Amino acid sequence: MPESADVVVVGSGPNGLAAALTMARAGLSVRLYERAATVGGGTRSAELTLPGYLHDVCSAVHPLAFSSGFFRKFELAKRVRFAVPQVSYAHPLDGGKAGLAWRDLERTADGLGVDGRSWQKLLGPLVARADEVAQFTGSQLLQVPRHPLTAMLFGLRALEQGSIDWNTRFSGEIAPALLTGVFAHAVRPMPSVATAAAGLVLATAAHNGGWPIPVGGSQAIADAMSADLLAHGGEIITDAEITSLDELPNARAVLFDTTPRALGSIAAGRLPAAYLGALGRYRYGNAVAKVDFALSGPVPWANPGVAQAGTVHVGGTRAEMAASEADVAAGRHPGNPYVLVSQPSRWDPSRAPADHHVLWAYTHVPRGSKEDRSEAIIAQIERFAPGFRDLILATASSSAMDVAAYNPNYVGGDIGAGDVSFGQLVARPVLSPEPWRTPGRGIYLCSAATAPGPGVHGLGGYYAARSALRHEFGMTPPPLGIGD
Repeated sequence: MPESADVVVVGSGPNGLAAALTMARAGLSVRLYERAATVGGGTRSAELTLPGYLHDVCSAVHPLAFSSGFFRKFELAKRVRFAVPQVSYAHPLDGGKAGLAWRDLERTADGLGVDGRSWQKLLGPLVARADEVAQFTGSQLLQVPRHPLTAMLFGLRALEQGSIDWNTRFSGEIAPALLTGVFAHAVRPMPSVATAAAGLVLATAAHNGGWPIPVGGSQAIADAMSADLLAHGGEIITDAEITSLDELPNARAVLFDTTPRALGSIAAGRLPAAYLGALGRYRYGNAVAKVDFALSGPVPWANPGVAQAGTVHVGGTRAEMAASEADVAAGRHPGNPYVLVSQPSRWDPSRAPADHHVLWAYTHVPRGSKEDRSEAIIAQIERFAPGFRDLILATASSSAMDVAAYNPNYVGGDIGAGDVSFGQLVARPVLSPEPWRTPGRGIYLCSAATAPGPGVHGLGGYYAARSALRHEFGMTPPPLGIGD
């Protein structure tokens, strides 16, 4: 094994892989280190319950797979087979009612009755400019927007839905609940500008390309990226936990797909005290607890339309979900929790034996929680799908601290690698026009703790690689398409 490389990458989540393959395609020697036995970070799949039942360990559905600027350049949709449900997400309510967010915006509006026109007026201008929304929200927020009108339209809607006036637009309960289920992905109190902005990005994607599910599990994304890295001469070293820069070969650039906390620990001797202090002030968000299910049949939703959705947000009304997220923010475990659910085996039969299914579910909990939330999750699903409990063959439960032990980037169970408050989206992890570049020579941060933030999109890694190519090698990033 050579004692040096042009580039070293620590961590093989989607951002680390994006950084590594971008550098390798530039003709540089790249070595990637991963502490686990397999690459992928948040895009791993495994048999967690019973043999033959393939579960996604972290992410399951990928709303940004088609809209991410990096994945478009990489042509991910040509490398990985995706199933794209016609209903991107659904939200069941008591009494058999439900909201369905179809890929077709007009069809969605038609199903929302009195609030259909309001839904269309809220999201229609963003969906019509979906590519520009993706570019604006997938870039560094300190930059001048490339499409100022789109930025303004998006910002006004985020301000409205992030304020105490968020209900003014709606008359019924279904449309606001349907929208709030998407906002709650941000794991923060609602309403807030940050949760509204994150939710509007996802809702726009839902009515554009949809929310795709990778056939064969989320691991397929990591496998496609690692295969490209290897094809361009890169090396991957697994079962290699890095605790100090001294453990790495000499390299002109080292990119960390880690948290700021880990970066500060590993590279402390090469970073100035002021920057280490800033990393120490970086705030981590609240957490998730997860349960995977092996089922003897499909989830029996009271409203059959819900079964058509790739993702289901379970949590009741807008007010119920806001109360649940407020409990989490106050350090309490909600009695009536918000639960995010997906049954990928409906679209990908390879995930489970014939006529059987896998179900992926997580709920929000205070950071550092050790509580098993299996019963709370089961009860909440049973509320909207009577008979669900009788289908359970086996479960695999992870508390927030189990999630953190699985992946150190998930501090205390925070799968976003840092709080997504508005301030920390602008300064992520520090206020800088190039937040990926540190003051340490040749040292870069490329994780979800950098702009543009959480999600499986690879952009943090791609932007860090572009910065390193420019500053350390005097190069511009190479093309990333299959035909290159």
